[in-house]
Amino acid sequence: MRNRSRSLPGLLVLLLLTLGPVQKLSASVPANCAPWCPPKSSCVNATACRCSPGFTSSSGEIFTNHLESCDDINECSAPLSVSCGESADCHNTEGSYYCMCSPGYKLASGARTFKSKSENTCQDDESKQNYTVPPLYTHRKLHDQKRLPSRQDNNRRYHGGPAGNFFNGWAPPRGIKSQRLSHFFERVEDLARNFVPDFVQDTIQGLVQGVDELLQTPEDLEDLPRSDQRCVATNLLVGLEDALRNMSQALPNGTLTFNASAGTDLSLKVPEQGDTNVILSQNQAKMLLKLDEVHKSNDSGPSVVGLISTPGMGKLLAEAPLGPERKQQEAVHEHKDLLGEVSPVLLSDVISAFISNKDTQSLSSPVTFILSHQPLTPGTTQKVLCVFWEHSQDGCGHWSTTGCRTVATGDTSTTCECTHLSSFAVLMAHDDVQSQEEDPMLVVITYLGLGLSLLCLLLAALTFLLCKAIQNTSTSLHLHLSICLFLAHLLFLTAINQTKIKVLCGIIAGALHYLYLAAFTWMLLEGLHLFLTARNLTVVNYSGLNRFMKWLMFPVGYGVPALIVAISAASRPHLYGTATRCWLHTDKGFIWTFLGPVCTIFSINLVFFLMTFWIVKSKLSSLNRDVSTLRNTRMLTFKATAQLLILGCTWCLGILQVGPAAHVMAYLFTIINSLQGVFIFLVYCLLSQQVREQYRKWFRGARKSKAESEKYTLSSGTMSDASKHSVENYNEQLTLENLSLRK
Repeated sequence: MRNRSRSLPGLLVLLLLTLGPVQKLSASVPANCAPWCPPKSSCVNATACRCSPGFTSSSGEIFTNHLESCDDINECSAPLSVSCGESADCHNTEGSYYCMCSPGYKLASGARTFKSKSENTCQDDESKQNYTVPPLYTHRKLHDQKRLPSRQDNNRRYHGGPAGNFFNGWAPPRGIKSQRLSHFFERVEDLARNFVPDFVQDTIQGLVQGVDELLQTPEDLEDLPRSDQRCVATNLLVGLEDALRNMSQALPNGTLTFNASAGTDLSLKVPEQGDTNVILSQNQAKMLLKLDEVHKSNDSGPSVVGLISTPGMGKLLAEAPLGPERKQQEAVHEHKDLLGEVSPVLLSDVISAFISNKDTQSLSSPVTFILSHQPLTPGTTQKVLCVFWEHSQDGCGHWSTTGCRTVATGDTSTTCECTHLSSFAVLMAHDDVQSQEEDPMLVVITYLGLGLSLLCLLLAALTFLLCKAIQNTSTSLHLHLSICLFLAHLLFLTAINQTKIKVLCGIIAGALHYLYLAAFTWMLLEGLHLFLTARNLTVVNYSGLNRFMKWLMFPVGYGVPALIVAISAASRPHLYGTATRCWLHTDKGFIWTFLGPVCTIFSINLVFFLMTFWIVKSKLSSLNRDVSTLRNTRMLTFKATAQLLILGCTWCLGILQVGPAAHVMAYLFTIINSLQGVFIFLVYCLLSQQVREQYRKWFRGARKSKAESEKYTLSSGTMSDASKHSVENYNEQLTLENLSLRK
């Protein structure tokens, strides 16, 4: 028996995948019947089976496929195949259905159910109008009240259920004003006020219908901020689950299904004696649960298993984050900040599973779900995830994968296993979002590379500022480019993760936006200056070049980025700073206030490079090899090429991080961009003959100063020893003279 129980979870998953409910098979099978006929079916002959009335297979009533199963026909789902008439609701059951008068109505005959519109005699229920609301009862007193809803168990004993406290404490979330939500809670109060114990199913149907209508037409709820919408969703999921758990205690044995017009479905099952597992099936979801978890409840009432599907909940949970633990470890890669954050996509309906036992945070056996969703073909950078809605302390929540795993994914369904009960769904997440941890090697490369770049940029700036032999317009451009990159990299390393104070984070994001744009603008001026310098090789009159660049440099280099940032901050200041890093938000295309100018500058620099290369090539073909200008022209060509590669092309690697080569591109982008300062110091300082000569002078001067200092120290020490010796001799002479006088 123990071996059988250990293999049970795998067998249960297999049962779910074949979509067949649990039933006991007959002990004997006729010889001319197919032995493989699934539950809820009978054999036609040795090769075919027929589904029982109220059930059907995907192949029809009669089928020959061994993998087929007979599923319940939901006569009450849209489009309705039956009509109950006015003031009545349809209720689906396993293999059948029944009609019941809506809350506030009853059949003239006094019966509770009927089958069709022709039997509908629903009329106003006067007794219900005169009914007084029963007092609120504590959980301990519930089973002692004879007037409360009751149900016979398998031993013919009655169990009471909660009455006045079904919705106790369920109220709108604080601080959120919505007329539509207020109307919904007024309806909930009416259901509680008009509750009749004998008509608990009517109350459940009314609640399901109310939630369905709220989610179908949310009206002003859709105008709320996304964070408030998530708080409303959390409130609805928690309150609905608690109310249904309480009311389901009064239900009879068996399975009941409640449906609403917009697709909200509720399946409840009170297990019978001898049941070991529960399978609840709906149009878009199936759940398989071992009853051992249900029986752990300390409640003396009946055990209940529930599954509710709320497709409209996706409107409130659109763009919900994938958990605070997925802050991408406060990404330190510049390419993450350039591309922004990608919200996961909700693929399936949101379902909620609950049992009478509230302690379901750590189940001994995982519960299995099969969630249907729209056809999908995940891209190379996407992954399907099984998630649950985790409530946060502020009354809102987020998606999380803790305790859930994806067993299998098909084109239209995904199988999940979770070790707890809550509200579940299937998400399509981007690789940047679904990766639990950053690559630690990339983090190390980023910090080491940027640290080395900061040192090289500082040395380069000091060189451009102090080396008088190379000071000109080109050196001024290099100096301001180095200063902007130095400040941007320094702020990135020290403040990119300071997200606790929202205002401070927004200021940091704005400063980074400005500094990186300024760096790119000085790159553009570098490209323009190189082009004009190359052009002047073929033009005799170039005296106005330096004057033009000096007039253009500062207004363009610092003014244009300031104008862009000012316009961006004035139009959408709230989009500076995100929940995970102090950078630009991707909402409403705001990231393009950075990417747009960057792409424009890169395109213009590319044109400058091609024109410079063409001019230099023409000049090389016309110059004599003995002309001294040839060497300078070749150096100009090298600088133009390095300019484009270092200050332009490397940023394109951030956009190429897609597909199978994404990991390689991420390493190339991180290594090259974090070492930009090193490249600038190498090209403009170490490869410059004038700078190297100046370094030699400084080095020789430093050594000479050190040698002179040591010589001075040595001579000072010698003189000190000599004077000390003379003082000692003088003291000895005085002593001898005193002695002679005494004698």
